[in-house]
Amino acid sequence: MSGHVAVFTATAGYRHDSIGAGVAALAGLAAAEGLSVRHTEDPRELERQLADRCAAVVFLSPTGEVLDDDARRALRAYVTGGGGFLGVHAATCAEYDWPWYGELTGARFTGHPAVQTAAVTVEDRDHPATAHLPREWEWTDEWYDFGASPRGAGVRVLASVDEGRYEGGTMGADHPLVWCRRVGAGRSFCTALGHSESAYADPDFRAHLSGALLWSAGRAHE
Repeated sequence: MSGHVAVFTATAGYRHDSIGAGVAALAGLAAAEGLSVRHTEDPRELERQLADRCAAVVFLSPTGEVLDDDARRALRAYVTGGGGFLGVHAATCAEYDWPWYGELTGARFTGHPAVQTAAVTVEDRDHPATAHLPREWEWTDEWYDFGASPRGAGVRVLASVDEGRYEGGTMGADHPLVWCRRVGAGRSFCTALGHSESAYADPDFRAHLSGALLWSAGRAHE
């Protein structure tokens, strides 16, 4: 099967140093499935990519308001019409003034404490993004806080973080990090992990990203 993965990384706010490593990792993971990666930061080019045999679209750490009205319409039509969306790390930090994008990602970023090691609780291992992980996965990252937990309303939470194992969390006992859901006829997957450049060379994280990408593209099923 041919096709491509559209990877969008435009930033109007903070820019993660790990974006380059993330694009390279996604290119390798996609190539293993016979897919190419088309990377852009231009909303007009994104619109064209979504209309051209796009297997999935990845928003890799975008920040701020980065889409014009045409690109917004194209993204919504693509996902609700049966396409797949994968939001990685700072995907929840973009498009704050577009309510539908908040529905797509399931949560809005509000802040994070210093990078530190904590324990990821893998709640659901019956998914290709988490099947390889232990029930408790020690990991170092930016532990994103959200305005509200995405849990509920059709959202399937796959992993969360134990705030008792690090300093600075603000969400309490229910702190999801990884989740997925259906959006219209399409699919949306979000992982808050992936802050550091080194994450994209880590075998466990790469397998996590691969499973998320394949599920988003409709090529892996739970």
